Amino acid sequence: MIRIRRFVLPIAVVALLAAGCGGGGGGSASLGNDDVAAVGGQQITKEQFRALMARAEKSYTAQKRKFPKAGTSEYENLKGQAVDFLVQRAEFEDEADGMGVDISDKQIDDRINKLIKQFYGGSEKKYEDTIKAQGLNKDTARDEVKAQLVSEELYKKVTGDVKVTDKQIKDYYDANKSIYVQKESRDVRHILVTKKALADQLYAQIKGGANFAKLAKKYSKDPGSAQNGGKLTITRGQTVKEFDKTAFDLKTGALSAPVHTQYGYHIIEALSDIRPAKTTSLDKVKGSIRQQLEQQKKQDAMTKWVDGIKKKFCGGSRIKYQVGYAPNPDPCAAILSNTGSTTTATQ
Repeated sequence: MIRIRRFVLPIAVVALLAAGCGGGGGGSASLGNDDVAAVGGQQITKEQFRALMARAEKSYTAQKRKFPKAGTSEYENLKGQAVDFLVQRAEFEDEADGMGVDISDKQIDDRINKLIKQFYGGSEKKYEDTIKAQGLNKDTARDEVKAQLVSEELYKKVTGDVKVTDKQIKDYYDANKSIYVQKESRDVRHILVTKKALADQLYAQIKGGANFAKLAKKYSKDPGSAQNGGKLTITRGQTVKEFDKTAFDLKTGALSAPVHTQYGYHIIEALSDIRPAKTTSLDKVKGSIRQQLEQQKKQDAMTKWVDGIKKKFCGGSRIKYQVGYAPNPDPCAAILSNTGSTTTATQ
């Protein structure tokens, strides 16, 4: 199933906004013959719909997939996704009007110039070739950029007051202290082979003074350590139990006889003392916890805001579809069924 949201320029999309609905902006737009839908004070034209479907077709072609024929269930499903995407974007624009969000031509130009520099090495031709390959032209590409800027501004407005207190940070730290515990660790060297006879031979050679590192490079089947002479740092509990027990039971400098695990036979040498377990202090992780909690609270705020807007928009006779363009199933049906309302989106 194709995802319409992927047919856009390489812009960092605010995920919750891209998935949400809007509502509550200006007046009510009339539904004209050349429109797919009227959403609040916004109109979605058939030309916008055709352009989006053309981009979908290009995406199919790029993936070497056959584009579905009109009238098939796959085509109708794709068509419904396209209309739903355009309705969502129109809702955002309508909501932005009501919240005082106004994106200027300069802001759009600045973002496009930034994209050209960041993704296309400053080449406007490469940029134009890319948007053409995606089924866009300069005007429709500007529309995409504007929609992104609108989403970003709405996100800022909705989440602007989100704050995380020191108490919330400490409560999180106390509830998740195990995350910040570093278990015992030590440096070891080992050789892994699949045959016990070879393991016994290598063990005898090392006991007799052979160079462990050279033998590890030549014989060890462990890709993670062989080229390093068998050396690695292990943390208690992170290796298979037979290896783990032997590695941490060895005295520093001691060599183990071959140890059998599910991977084969290991010869282990303890290179360092065991470093004791320790807990990272709250002061050292306070900043990262604050950032994590702020992001979560912003996501929660957006989810709550989007859910409220969806209910208001779907239940307020603010979506009108042209005959033959209403998505099936109606995206509002599930929303309104949870509130006991009946859908008022019309065709």
